[in-house]
Amino acid sequence: MSSLFPHLFSPVSLGPLRLRNRIVSSGHDTMLAEDGLIGPDLVAYHERRAAGGAGLLVLQVSGVHETARYTSHVLMATEPESADGYRAVADAVHAHGAGILAQLFHPGREVMDGEQGMAPQAVAPSDEPQERFHVIPEPLEIGTIREIIRGYGRAAARICGAGIDGVEVVASHGYLPVQFINPRVNTRTDEYGGSPQGRMRFLLEAIESTRAAVGPGKVVGLRISGDDLTSNGMASGEFLEVVRAVEDQGLLDYISVTAGDSSTLQGAQHIVPPMQYEPVYAGRLSAEVKKATELPVMVAGRINQPHEAEQAIREGLTDLCIMTRAMICDPEIAVKAERDAVDEIRACIGCNQACIGHFQQGVGISCIQHPESGRELTFLPRPAVRRRARLLVVGGGPAGLKAAAVAAEAGAEVLLVERERRVGGQVLLAERLPHRAEFGGAVTNLEAEARRAGASILTGAPLCEEMLDSFAPDQVLLATGSTDREPAVELIDEPEILTARQFLAETHELARGGVLIADWKGDWAGLGIAVALARRRPVTLATAASSPGAAVQQYTRTALMAELVRSGVTFVNDVRLAGLDASTAYLQSTLCDEVLEVDDVTTTIVNHPPRAQTPDVDFGAIPTVRIGDCRAPRTVEEAVYEGLVAANEFILQPDTARVRP
Repeated sequence: MSSLFPHLFSPVSLGPLRLRNRIVSSGHDTMLAEDGLIGPDLVAYHERRAAGGAGLLVLQVSGVHETARYTSHVLMATEPESADGYRAVADAVHAHGAGILAQLFHPGREVMDGEQGMAPQAVAPSDEPQERFHVIPEPLEIGTIREIIRGYGRAAARICGAGIDGVEVVASHGYLPVQFINPRVNTRTDEYGGSPQGRMRFLLEAIESTRAAVGPGKVVGLRISGDDLTSNGMASGEFLEVVRAVEDQGLLDYISVTAGDSSTLQGAQHIVPPMQYEPVYAGRLSAEVKKATELPVMVAGRINQPHEAEQAIREGLTDLCIMTRAMICDPEIAVKAERDAVDEIRACIGCNQACIGHFQQGVGISCIQHPESGRELTFLPRPAVRRRARLLVVGGGPAGLKAAAVAAEAGAEVLLVERERRVGGQVLLAERLPHRAEFGGAVTNLEAEARRAGASILTGAPLCEEMLDSFAPDQVLLATGSTDREPAVELIDEPEILTARQFLAETHELARGGVLIADWKGDWAGLGIAVALARRRPVTLATAASSPGAAVQQYTRTALMAELVRSGVTFVNDVRLAGLDASTAYLQSTLCDEVLEVDDVTTTIVNHPPRAQTPDVDFGAIPTVRIGDCRAPRTVEEAVYEGLVAANEFILQPDTARVRP
């Protein structure tokens, strides 16, 4: 039992299921399903988190009816052959002492993909349009409604019959059950609309169908938003009426509370809240739900550290804590916290880039800090070297630190040299942006991992040939990052112009007047600098991208853009900076020959593409591999992944590695 987290590591029961602790991984789409079925990658993904000490794992949504295919890769529980996958993941998770549930799901109008590239087609209680995916749904007929309700029971029986401990009816984020409940979405006048009781009927009958199918020996839970947090959405008081109705029904074993609504950008950001939101910010919603029910309650929403979870339980905000992204970033967070090894935890930084960001790109889940997540069968367990192997890593940014950590963990002798006084590279600048301070945790985590693994790290030590001679490496990994590229801009009258790196790295007293941010990529830097300046002076954010923040994960972008809109920032899209004089910026359209003038500009901050850099050292016959920005400037995700791959390939050289243990 943990001495630091006694509440978090006390057992708890959800109906017939006894859990060893109160750490939960909630249902989240991994993009690891194979043709709608659970395959080896998805099994390995969940098994690792069970082995890492989680109390409860909830599988990603399982469709209960053919009309529930909200993406082309959704997990489906509609056919008998799906049972084998549920059985495989149940056996794998149970072998490590964790509980496992599956989500029963129908999106209604919240459909992202259309068939063969066509526009999405969806069903819903009424034909009220959906704003975010631009869907106008087909109203459901009574017969199809009843067929879907029966589908909840059939799917639950198939899933639980395969050994899963129970199921969770998903009525959160504006999905089909809540579309029936919401009077702004359900305009029906038949038995499934027309009154509060009629609008509640679908959810209650879906729960009845589910419980009847699985009996009292399996868990049945409900996931629900505590507040849609969007215009025209349902508010907390309306959701509490839902909680009271299901409480009176007496068929559930727990309630899982989250926040937000999928139908708008404003509400959807709460599905996976970015780092702008405070830890446990949805705890106020779960506290309200706890007052309305005797059932155990769990809550999601930026709970990334065990002390945050412990405090939430101790203060009565919740009974269990959902720490999904925390376990994507560090699958062993539970076992580390239980033995009070908090300094070893790889803390999630809430960037959303490779978890929900990958899902929205249609690729498998991962983590920018821990690329092994979602790739368990490729990179784990770690192989080990069988002879003396020396690896020199030049550069202490994310790529170099990851490579050093992986190689040292496998038993290689690793020396990392960094010319600056601190490791971190460009992350040290990124963390200076507003709402980006947590990003520096990526370097803190990677450096700690490298040192714990036994890598030697020298800072303030530019690479020289004497180092090569004394260390005599078998291979050199170059992770020397990138540098500013001189912008190709015509300048008249010596206007004030800074690069984004100069602005972030140094203290500048900017001249009075307006600021133009000339943004090449549409990434974090452009948005972040605009946020930093917008409350103090007029700001124009001009981007060559199709929209500001186009390269930023959607939920993160939404939160930042909302702040910029409220601050009165001017946006110009599809332009490049062509020239500057003392008070005017000249923007060239990327679409045609038109030139746009922006007046009253006294300072221009240029976020242009950087240039790869490598040290001027002769490596002779020593094998050398470039990784990260010195290979080609990109993001932290690519840098860390390439560090992993390069170290893994070094370990697996025929004369270096032995088989994986």
